[in-house]
Amino acid sequence: MADISLTKPVKLFIGILSCNKDFLDDVESLLVGHFGEVDIKSEIFPFNFTDYYKKEMGSNISRQFICFKNLIKPEELSAIKILTNQLEEEFKHNNRFDVIRPINLDPGYLTLCNLILASAKEYYHRIHLQEGIYAEVTLFYQHEVFKNLPWTYPDYQTDKYKNFFLKVRTLYAKDISNN
Repeated sequence: MADISLTKPVKLFIGILSCNKDFLDDVESLLVGHFGEVDIKSEIFPFNFTDYYKKEMGSNISRQFICFKNLIKPEELSAIKILTNQLEEEFKHNNRFDVIRPINLDPGYLTLCNLILASAKEYYHRIHLQEGIYAEVTLFYQHEVFKNLPWTYPDYQTDKYKNFFLKVRTLYAKDISNN
């Protein structure tokens, strides 16, 4: 029988989808107010992998990832997903754009061995955390690279995303070595 040990803190990130690149700074400021200082953020990527969001967000969608200096406990992910869903609703009601959904916020966390996304949608490969929130291993780290799983979203399969998360992993490794 293995001894039970406490988990290490993890690196929180939030993927932002927006119909307007200019809006990303406003969203970042809001997220900083909730999660603290930004450690690293990605470049702004065009999001053209699916039409899933087109009806609500239009066709000119961009994605940016923001990672925070403060590490979190893995079990905080469900509360963070609930909060980001509430923030999305606030943006809907204070809509400055001619779209139904001006932003989509996808929180997740990174460990040394994987990248986890939160979801409010149940599926066979997702594990229920609490209050209707599920966790999904989206990428795993092996032989110095992030690798896909059969359900990995097409955008997360790109080298651009994986290279960004390799940088995040390097920062995270330093963070936990200092704890």
